[in-house]
Amino acid sequence: MLRKFAYKKIFRTTGMLFLFIMLLLFPVSKEYSLEEESNLKNVSKVVNQSEIFLLDKNGYVSRCLININYGSDEESVKKIVETLINGGKYEDKIPNGFNTIIPSDTKINDVTITDDNITVDLSDDILQISDEKIKKTLELLTYNLTNIKGINSIYIKIDGKILERYPNGNKIIKQPLKRADGVNEVYDVNTYKDASKTTIYYVSKNNKGYYYVPVTKVNNDNREKIRVIVDELTSSNIYETNLMSFLNYNTKLNNYKIDGNVLTVDFNNFLFDDVNTKSILEEVIYSISLSVRENYDVEEVVFTVDGEEITKSVLKNIE
Repeated sequence: MLRKFAYKKIFRTTGMLFLFIMLLLFPVSKEYSLEEESNLKNVSKVVNQSEIFLLDKNGYVSRCLININYGSDEESVKKIVETLINGGKYEDKIPNGFNTIIPSDTKINDVTITDDNITVDLSDDILQISDEKIKKTLELLTYNLTNIKGINSIYIKIDGKILERYPNGNKIIKQPLKRADGVNEVYDVNTYKDASKTTIYYVSKNNKGYYYVPVTKVNNDNREKIRVIVDELTSSNIYETNLMSFLNYNTKLNNYKIDGNVLTVDFNNFLFDDVNTKSILEEVIYSISLSVRENYDVEEVVFTVDGEEITKSVLKNIE
């Protein structure tokens, strides 16, 4: 009887050990959502968090999460714009280390949604700020409002009239405003004739942790954008010291494939943070996934290493 009990105990222990080894060798593929970063170092576990773009201490339009529910249609647009107004009713929702930019006296006259366009009519109080801040304001409005599902472009009116020029200069403002216009632009061009734009997300840090900064590189590089993204993120020469990439500089993009709404990217094993556990840093997952979202019309990014699927990331907008 005792011998039989001992055998059962040995078999049970051996089975559990075998299961543990199998989990180490073949980890379960994890799915990431760009709206669910509760595991990241910089995000507390807060429900109902929504993506928003604000200014960081360096003046970059930056991505962070905010604890606010946006509702739908015109209500969403008004809440987003009100969040960007200094001293507005959502000021207490702004995360530490980030700022709004629209002058406090600015009023929302009207909001109209037509097909895939949003028109926002603001009072002329917004024109109190400098042209450089107007440019950042337009970038903030564009990136936040085109985050709404189905919205591709926006128009800005001032007291009923389309804003055609910067208030303190003669530079023309081309409307409608689109995400493809760029954000936090960096120019490295020989000629504007064949210039292309690729938006890449870098990691930055404040006293609360990590967050993501989109930078539009304007250059004459006409390669496939995913190759530009990976090459830029693996470069040892990032143009600003306060922007970082966690992607190992030995990482190589073996191949890529677009199948419907899915982009599959295949890397060598330097993509791994730990080869034994086949783990990838979340900062790497989000930097690549956010960059893909800016440059491709896909809904999912599948990460593979030498042909083996490791994880996937779902790209979402505000519903």
